[in-house]
Amino acid sequence: MQLVYEESGEIRAATVISSSGSGDSESWLVASLSGKQLKLKAKEVWLRFEQPSAQIAIDAAAVVAQEIDLQLLWDCAPAEEFIFTDLAIEYFGNAVTVAQKIALAIALQGAPIYFRRKGRGRFLRAPLEQLQAGLAAIERKKTELAQQACWADELVAGIFPSGLRNQINNLLFTPDKNSLAYKAVLAACATVGETPAQLFMRCGALESPLHYHQGLFLQQHFPHGVTHASGLSIAPHALQEALANLPEAPVQAFSIDDASTTEIDDAFSVSAISGGGFRIGIHIAAPALAIHRDDAFDQIARTRMSTVYFPGDKITMLPPDFIQQFSLDAGFSRPAVSLYVEVDAEGELTAASPRSVIELVSIAANLRLEDLEKLVSAEMLEEHAGKERTLAAPFQMELGVLWRTAKIFHAQRQAQRVVNGLRAEPLGPAEPGALARDFLFEITGAVGAEQIEIIPRQRGSVLDTVVAEWMIYCNSTWGRLLAEQGLPGLFRTQKGWGPLRTRMQTTPAPHEGLGLEYYAWCTSPLRRYTDLVNQWQLLAIIRHGVMAKMVAPFPPRDADLMGIAADFEACYQVYGEYQDRLEKYWCLRWLLQNNLPTAITVRHLKEGMARAEFIPLHLPIPELASHGRLTRAMIEVTAVDLLQLTASTRVKEIEALVDVATVSTATDGIPKINDETANP
Repeated sequence: MQLVYEESGEIRAATVISSSGSGDSESWLVASLSGKQLKLKAKEVWLRFEQPSAQIAIDAAAVVAQEIDLQLLWDCAPAEEFIFTDLAIEYFGNAVTVAQKIALAIALQGAPIYFRRKGRGRFLRAPLEQLQAGLAAIERKKTELAQQACWADELVAGIFPSGLRNQINNLLFTPDKNSLAYKAVLAACATVGETPAQLFMRCGALESPLHYHQGLFLQQHFPHGVTHASGLSIAPHALQEALANLPEAPVQAFSIDDASTTEIDDAFSVSAISGGGFRIGIHIAAPALAIHRDDAFDQIARTRMSTVYFPGDKITMLPPDFIQQFSLDAGFSRPAVSLYVEVDAEGELTAASPRSVIELVSIAANLRLEDLEKLVSAEMLEEHAGKERTLAAPFQMELGVLWRTAKIFHAQRQAQRVVNGLRAEPLGPAEPGALARDFLFEITGAVGAEQIEIIPRQRGSVLDTVVAEWMIYCNSTWGRLLAEQGLPGLFRTQKGWGPLRTRMQTTPAPHEGLGLEYYAWCTSPLRRYTDLVNQWQLLAIIRHGVMAKMVAPFPPRDADLMGIAADFEACYQVYGEYQDRLEKYWCLRWLLQNNLPTAITVRHLKEGMARAEFIPLHLPIPELASHGRLTRAMIEVTAVDLLQLTASTRVKEIEALVDVATVSTATDGIPKINDETANP
């Protein structure tokens, strides 16, 4: 005997091996068409028959089922519940065969739009309204699939469908993976073996690879655009209120920055005092005077967390109009939080404690590294330190005083690094050709036809040291002030090893890499939210002393401050990765601009990753994986992919390992936003 039953929604047939019981309790041991043995109960069986065999019956039924007119079947079905064998007689006639009965069961089971399953072999035809809705959905689906196929064909042919023009960014960066458009893109990509970005480039939907890299970042982190809200500016009366009663500092300050800096956060002043010593002022822009926790400017700054730097441009944390009011630009008196210290003629700090004040500071000059570095040397500053100003360089006497103390700060920090088990870092620039370089990207020309010049600059110059050491000292001093007053802040700490070695936290802890007991970023409040937060806390201390805990924006154990620390770390890492990504893009563009140079010198870093000596480009060179660190090799770049940011290379020569003790490997590139010493 043969049986028909349902398994996993499919109609199947089997041959009986043995049976037991009778009536409703009867059961059978059967062999399925796949050869598997299973037990069926009477309530699971739809149909019993002797001939033909199960295989022949099911094969014939499959053919007949394809020919059944479902609409006619629905018309023939009674309005009430029915069993499929009864409808088979109605549809095929009284001489209905076993194969036709099974075919009808298959048709009913496979047409849920027309018929509802009500039990073993029993069905109920769907109401007319639901049937019409279901048929309309099927027709709509056919139309959509046809549209999807049409889009895919156009994409394969290199034509970007006009109906998808307004979805380009979404399809590339935030696709709805269930949408017809995205499925069409995936189908086209599978056909031609390209990524969506490559496909869009070929179809002309992407202007350039640069737009892809920029769009990916902006869509994820600036979905509403990079411009600040229109109409957001400081009301004149609010600015006057913020600056009211600020004393005018009796100094003429000057800043030291590169030519591209527009957010000038810090400046210096040097004044002679009786006894042959000097009073040195570190003046930090004070936007916290006009920004209050949770106001519109704070919300913007907290959302962005930092200015985003990348070759050729930047995205500022605060609105440009606001920055202009507080940037320490030459020719203006600007509000500042100043730290004053006194040094003797040799540059040593005197016993007097550092003094912090809020004041207006007159900015006499904005010195630019590009103009000043070629004029300033350690020998020149040593010779003229403490003497009358000469014409060799602007503010030469002041720079000499700052330099002498900066050397002392550096020596003290290196001694502590050694105590911490770290290697002391030498003072001054690295050897020529070493990896301790900054790079200035000059990008000119029309979009798509840019000319790139990458200008290396050896890190560690006298001016680098002056700025870095005094900013580190300022951050350390104010970090100590926050700690001693018991006021929380955002402290930059470094201890031990591992991925979380350097982190931001709300409680003070040592920074072993810098050789400091306390370190809190405070010197860049126009471009880092951490520094703005710390400046609020410092203002409370300067104004209210021991009562600061009661009035500070962030009291002890403030949970919101801990969230800011975590958010800043995550955001800062993303911005740094974007800067690295665009640096690599422009380096590859530079290679193409120079017709893929046939000889580029690289240094092996680790695990087959190398870095070019004269541009900040990292490339995988598997042939160097077995060689020592800083091994030099000569390579040829044979191809570049600007979308994937990859380059194909061929090793021409591998030189002997250099003496690593003479090669500095400090962080390179445009001063990185996550580089502790380049951007303190």
